[in-house]
Amino acid sequence: MQDLWNFAVQLYARPGVESACLQLQDSGCDVCLLLTGAWLEQRSIPCREDYLRALCDLAQPWQQNVVTPLRQTRQQWRAAASQDAELAPLREQLKRLELEAERLLLKRLEALTRDWPSENAGSGWLQRLAGSDSAALQVLRGAVATG
Repeated sequence: MQDLWNFAVQLYARPGVESACLQLQDSGCDVCLLLTGAWLEQRSIPCREDYLRALCDLAQPWQQNVVTPLRQTRQQWRAAASQDAELAPLREQLKRLELEAERLLLKRLEALTRDWPSENAGSGWLQRLAGSDSAALQVLRGAVATG
């Protein structure tokens, strides 16, 4: 079984997935949870309400207190960093910290789900986590299906 981080990195690198994930993120979705949901679907883990709640309860505080502040600062510095040679490397450090924070979250989510049993049908994660059936979600689904 492939670990969640490597699954997420490989999925994110597929054509169209990065853009789809950013669109879903802009609409309020947690991309780390979406990638976890895709991984759980591949492992045929059923999308149960208690599982979904456990994932959200773990991810939400980390996203709110760690990832989102890093992301917001990095995004706020975009224009200034393009014109300030000293700020640009700091912005790159923020980008690396944001990615590391996401990697740690995925590691925690994987540990949480380690003992969840698989069943014949483990679908429904992406739809439940995205909340709507958007074109970006279809891109993500297609990338998972071809993986």
